[in-house]
Amino acid sequence: MAKIKYVIKRNGATVAFSRSRIVNAIFRAAVSVGGRDKKTAENLADEVIAVLEEKCKPQQYPTVEEVQDVVEKTLIEAGHAKVAKHYILYREERTRRRQKEKPLSEQRSEYIPWAKMWRTLDWAVSHNLNTVEQLNQRIENGEIKEIVAESEAAYAGDINTVSALLEERKDEVRLAIVAGPSSSGKTTTTNKIAHHLGKIGMQFVELNLDNYYFDLEMHPKDEFGDYDFETPQALDIELINQHLHQLLEGKEVLLPFYDFKTGKRHPDQTPLRLRKGDIILIDSLYGLYPPLTDGITDNKVRLYIEPLLQLKDAQGKYVRWTDIRLMRRMLRDQQHRAYDYEKTLTHWHYVRSSEMRNIIPYSGSADFIINSAMPYELALYKPKLLDSFAQWVERYKNDPLRQDAFERATRIFNLLQTIEPYPDDSIVPPDSVIREFIGGLKID
Repeated sequence: MAKIKYVIKRNGATVAFSRSRIVNAIFRAAVSVGGRDKKTAENLADEVIAVLEEKCKPQQYPTVEEVQDVVEKTLIEAGHAKVAKHYILYREERTRRRQKEKPLSEQRSEYIPWAKMWRTLDWAVSHNLNTVEQLNQRIENGEIKEIVAESEAAYAGDINTVSALLEERKDEVRLAIVAGPSSSGKTTTTNKIAHHLGKIGMQFVELNLDNYYFDLEMHPKDEFGDYDFETPQALDIELINQHLHQLLEGKEVLLPFYDFKTGKRHPDQTPLRLRKGDIILIDSLYGLYPPLTDGITDNKVRLYIEPLLQLKDAQGKYVRWTDIRLMRRMLRDQQHRAYDYEKTLTHWHYVRSSEMRNIIPYSGSADFIINSAMPYELALYKPKLLDSFAQWVERYKNDPLRQDAFERATRIFNLLQTIEPYPDDSIVPPDSVIREFIGGLKID
């Protein structure tokens, strides 16, 4: 048992020292460079702890930075140069994110889809839906059904544009990718596009990347017992790329099957060979992640989806897209994965960290960006989620280990308090992207 009982965080808070946090940090860095040896990570963590115990006097607690310095030194001295490099780069990235926000003129903006945002904002202004106050006023005026119709029509317009793009290139496209961060609406969008184009004879074969997950026990796990499977390294990217090349070359492949109940992947389960005219369809968080389609340069269409809501709150700040997706995922996880809302909230920092590194930076490579935001969805989510967010604000306000959850809960709670609620889900069309999260999705 470690002699060190506490560690001092950057904000000065003293929290319990955790061996598992060190193990997880080392294992996460190893996974990022292709390593899967959890036992080695544990042994290295024990070496780190031994060094810390030798350095610290009785009743002296190390800082987070001191712990991380020892991890770096231990990795390098043990000959794990690649793992050490990734760990160092990750620390640098986290440091940059903790720095105070720069003036808008100095911020990096290459990942922001300005043109699409402008069109979305223009639409919101013309429909009196660009502020919470305007949204509330229209709901109070009994216009909720009109808002639904207008919002769904805008989304349908994007679907029609994408379908026309694919139809125009039907003789050359062999791979269609729908990518985007968690709960952006990829599944519904993918199904709608395939259904629409199927009517004109285009044939799609879905490649479900969920079956390429590594066994659950091979993913890093934190001190709360939560697995971090929100990274492209959780998938066997090399095998996916190999299968894509083989399929496009006309060869047969044996697809794996991942059993989510047991957390195990079973290889070589289902044979697949493309027929003439078949288009591989991929719906994935990491569809634009370069190693996934490495070497496949032609004959593909890349789509990116995000709820690009342009809605200002009472303080003049735009509602964050990540907060919309968090609420969506809470509702979906509870319904389809038996996760309670709180588990989704406390896991979200993994989701956000990965998408900032592995999803959003590649959005600029998409051929078209689809907006899945529905201004009316906030009115539906308030009756379902407000009380829970109120509880989390109180529960986590003095918990330094749950600072991320507290900040997100506070921000969303403050937003939902200002929204005019509408508790009747029946206004949502059965084929709406919102049905992917609240249930009842039906695409005819």
